[in-house]
Amino acid sequence: MTQMIYPTTNLTATEQMIIERGEGVYVYDSNGKQYLDGLAGLWCTALGYGNEEIIETAAEQMRKLTYSHTFGGKTHPAAMELADKLSAMVPINDGRVFFGSSGSDANDTQIKLLRYYFNAIGKPEKYKIISRERAYHGVTVAAAALTGLPVNHAHFSLPFAALGILRTGSPHFYRDGLEGESEEEFAARRARELEELILAEGPETIAAMIAEPVNGAGGVIVPPVGYFQKIQAVLDKYDILLWDDEVICGFGRLGEDFGATKLGLKPQMMSLAKGLSSAYMPISAAVVTGEIYQAMVQPSAEVGAFGHGYTYSGHPVACAVASKVLNIYQRDRVFDHARVMGEYLQARLAVFKDHPLVGEVRGMGMVGALELVADKQTKQAFEGNAVAGFCQKTCEDNGLILRALGGNSMAICPPLIINEAQVDELVDKLGRALDTTLQYVADKQLLQCR
Repeated sequence: MTQMIYPTTNLTATEQMIIERGEGVYVYDSNGKQYLDGLAGLWCTALGYGNEEIIETAAEQMRKLTYSHTFGGKTHPAAMELADKLSAMVPINDGRVFFGSSGSDANDTQIKLLRYYFNAIGKPEKYKIISRERAYHGVTVAAAALTGLPVNHAHFSLPFAALGILRTGSPHFYRDGLEGESEEEFAARRARELEELILAEGPETIAAMIAEPVNGAGGVIVPPVGYFQKIQAVLDKYDILLWDDEVICGFGRLGEDFGATKLGLKPQMMSLAKGLSSAYMPISAAVVTGEIYQAMVQPSAEVGAFGHGYTYSGHPVACAVASKVLNIYQRDRVFDHARVMGEYLQARLAVFKDHPLVGEVRGMGMVGALELVADKQTKQAFEGNAVAGFCQKTCEDNGLILRALGGNSMAICPPLIINEAQVDELVDKLGRALDTTLQYVADKQLLQCR
């Protein structure tokens, strides 16, 4: 045991696997065992491991300028180049870019930008933010309050009310749809519930609604067709901004540049991280419209500075690496490859629809999930997370890394560079793990057979 406090870990079960190296879509543990990384690290290693072009870019930038901050009028070429690339790429009018180091701090930044903006335009009462159940938006105090997962709230005494965090229902039709309700009717109901919440709180008090195009850590929840169009119509009606959390979905994960493109969102704010650098360096970006930025310029001059920023905002090595990653995405048509491989992955995962343990197979592009249930007919869930935890360990025994999420779902999110043969390998190893898990469930008499 080292002295390290481990993140998002059962602190009674640390250091179970020591990863020593990676190459392509594979990683290797301290015993030399190979694993297909079926979760792309933490939804982030889009270009896989050991890309020499990216490594050389980092080394070259380190030789040139290892560090320079961006406070007080100072800047450097790497940050300016990346900001301009992102502004041209995102579906936001005159996008302005603030750099950080993680998706959590990007979302934390966005909360501050919202408050600064509405104070600047004379609407200080407009500060509340609507989030959704089963959403994941990070783990800083503010970002964890936006997150809608109980495990990220327990024992932390988060200041939901002080931050003005409101909660509306998730887009998970499999779990939240009513008996006899169609997906379209479910989406319409969610929109009505959103409008009722807005009217109850007062539209003049609500600044924005934050949403992932496809929920990630909440269980890979794909919204019904037309869901976001209905939600956006309600937000537009009451002058509430749409804040698009693209930390997982951005940069090709759904087969397009952004989830907003794939699902037809029209955001005024976007949070980016993970795939921005393919996780080769920690970097994030909070993007807002030029209108929001311009409103903040004069107030910052009046007090002497825009009083927000991190030591590593616009770190030159991280920015140079992210620019190289964006170049590789474009040059190698990585998003097109991800679209084709995503269709293949979803087709291959569909073979598990009839598996006795699998209640739902869901996904889009290069992200998917299998929800494990005790009864396929009634959708009865297993108590606790032991079944998915067993399946995760069994996947690892078979040389496959996946992630068990709340609700006993197995999340799948391989690097975008994966090929057909490797998708087949992933599905084969997952199938063997499911069969072993089925035997475990049967031995424990947890499966409700009908």
